[in-house]
Amino acid sequence: MDYKDYYKILGVARDASENDIRSAYRKLARQYHPDVNPGNQQAETRFKEINEAYQVLSDSEKRAKYDRYGKDWERFQQTAAGGQEPDFARWYTGHPGGVQFEYGSDDGGGFSDFFRTLFGNVGTRRTTAGVGQRMRMERGDDLEQEVEVTLEEAFRGTTRVLQLQDERTCPECGGVGIRQSQLCDTCRGRGTVSDNRRLEVRIPAGVYDGSRVRMAGKGVPGVGGAPAGDLYLRVRLQKHPSFEVDGADVKVEVPVDLYTCVLGGEVEVPTPSGRKLALTIPPGTNNGKVFRLRGQGMPTLQNPSKRGDLYATVSVQLPASLDEQQKDLFRRLKELDGAATAGAA
Repeated sequence: MDYKDYYKILGVARDASENDIRSAYRKLARQYHPDVNPGNQQAETRFKEINEAYQVLSDSEKRAKYDRYGKDWERFQQTAAGGQEPDFARWYTGHPGGVQFEYGSDDGGGFSDFFRTLFGNVGTRRTTAGVGQRMRMERGDDLEQEVEVTLEEAFRGTTRVLQLQDERTCPECGGVGIRQSQLCDTCRGRGTVSDNRRLEVRIPAGVYDGSRVRMAGKGVPGVGGAPAGDLYLRVRLQKHPSFEVDGADVKVEVPVDLYTCVLGGEVEVPTPSGRKLALTIPPGTNNGKVFRLRGQGMPTLQNPSKRGDLYATVSVQLPASLDEQQKDLFRRLKELDGAATAGAA
């Protein structure tokens, strides 16, 4: 039994991305498809190799196992026989909790002995793309969508209506782009079709700038009855005119007049919830003094009932204009302060 270099068969590097592998497969599958090369045994054999390589490299579980045991398949076979390695193939052939396949034939799906040694007799499913072509069930791709929310929406949670465009494998040609020796009428040879859909999503309270919220099963529909991918919402928090958000903590600048800073008093502090709190300003408070208000910040995404803190920074507001009497009072205050300082020295 010969080792098969699936990366070489598809013409991709060992660190190729999923998109690179999919693109290479579609290109080669169109070239060697049996409908395009009727009666060409060599092309049919090449097509089977390409399909087998894609079955492995497009699946993260199979690819990881192939990368680990590919060249050492004989050692793997001996290890598996000794009961030291879990039988991964059972997951692919309908083991409880796995994916159920329909068997198109009893030949192991047309796969090589090398493939069956590593993965077992994985079943395949016939498609309408042409004789000899088979397509496995494939989970839909994940999607990522950016959403912009205000601080108030992030505090309470909100909803958004999204217009999504999904690219999925063409159900008529199985992603090859060719059907009955001609370009597929459904996808026009692209191998994929686009679906538009309207989706209302819930954005939970406690999201922050850069949050990534997962919507399970709301991504691209799967192929052959496989589950859909997930939708990830990437949150962007709008800049607020008053508040600066740092995780669940919030900072706010509070204007305080000079007299209150000198003599003491109370000021109102705005909070993300919309309420205003009374903050006591001690006599002699300096500009830039920071007061911590516990539990008055943003809710946390993991536990919305738990909130961060609010940090209020004092910004002393000097009198905009003084009449002569007020200026005279300040002069007298300055003289008194100077005399007190001299006496202390």
